[in-house]
Amino acid sequence: MTPKIWHPFTQHGLGQDIPEVVRAEGATLYSTDGRAIIDAISSWWVQTHGHCHPKIVSAIQEQSAQLDQIIFAGWTHEPAEKLAKNLSGFLPDTLNHIFFSDSGSTAVEVALKMALGFWHNRGQQRHRILVMDHSYHGDTIGAMSVGARGVFNDAYAPLLFDVGSIPFPESGAEQACLDALTAFCGDQDDPPAALIVEPLILGAGGMKVYAPDMLREMQHICQSHDVLFIADEVMTGWGRTGSVFACEQAGVTPDILCMAKGLTGGVIPLAITAASAPIYDAHFSKDRTKTFFHSSSFTANPIACAAANANLQIWQEEPVQQRIDHIVERHENFAGKLTAHQNVSGIRQCGTILAFEINDSSGNYMSAIGPDLLRFFADRNILLRPLGNTVYIMPPYCISDAQLAAVYRAITDAIVHFA
Repeated sequence: MTPKIWHPFTQHGLGQDIPEVVRAEGATLYSTDGRAIIDAISSWWVQTHGHCHPKIVSAIQEQSAQLDQIIFAGWTHEPAEKLAKNLSGFLPDTLNHIFFSDSGSTAVEVALKMALGFWHNRGQQRHRILVMDHSYHGDTIGAMSVGARGVFNDAYAPLLFDVGSIPFPESGAEQACLDALTAFCGDQDDPPAALIVEPLILGAGGMKVYAPDMLREMQHICQSHDVLFIADEVMTGWGRTGSVFACEQAGVTPDILCMAKGLTGGVIPLAITAASAPIYDAHFSKDRTKTFFHSSSFTANPIACAAANANLQIWQEEPVQQRIDHIVERHENFAGKLTAHQNVSGIRQCGTILAFEINDSSGNYMSAIGPDLLRFFADRNILLRPLGNTVYIMPPYCISDAQLAAVYRAITDAIVHFA
């Protein structure tokens, strides 16, 4: 019997069609049935410059013929060394220690272990991690533990560790978030180890947006109480929010920063957890028990590192920021038109990400309208994957005006259709 593929976040019991894609270029996917599909969510938020960018493809081809894989425990290679050096032009000077892994979830796992190891190696038993309501940080056990509890992880609740949760800073109720964070950080009996946040916008939690000054104030509270501040920039990094990293807009430098997805231009898996010197120094010792015990077989894979170096080259040599700014402007214009529809609410934008809700009584990820919206867009050759009744756009930066117009047109049609 031929094994059947089990797709992620897919309920096969619904019998939904699974299209097969044979090639891709720029913002377009080509399927076996001859369709050209506009990739309006960057193939799950990873593609930045577009599919099969020649510089990245070439870098992968060249590297795979030279050095494909090597153990990274006690060994190194030129692509990784070059990437660490090149990142200095994109990261704050204080984030000067680079730890490689291979996905957003593992970047978060690394960050959590770094934070707990920091306090452990200093002889201080701080175990509590603080999180924000509605957040999502991945699907491995530690990453699920610091994410929102609900349909994503109900079945796995016995595996998850306890965390301290602060409210999302809803407009008009921001102080509740700050007060809760201050209370947690000021707890002398159980001082927290770290706060982890998605800066400026929550991804899978519903594309909820908050202001840079709130991010700045949260970091200030943590700093004043000697609580580590972890920025999960797996989704927000590499231009999604309008700047290379979202933290830049708040003037915030975290103690630990997680990145993945767009690190290689979204072409091949690679992740980095960047840490400040105090985090590294707490693990630096002649005592082997203070070693940072984490790795995976493909840590700092040379081919992936070569792809990341090509991505950084594109940022330095091509008008990437101009492309981002143009998408931001186009989204702003379209957002203004969305206000004319009565069954639309919560219109919000953060850089190249535009989101809103089509009004639905359930109003959450399990909204009945979600699968219908997915099919509606697929029938129009648009790859959009609503989060329940939350529709969002997150295109690759190479998307053309004509393609964006087609995406906006499909969305407008959906709003009218589901009114």
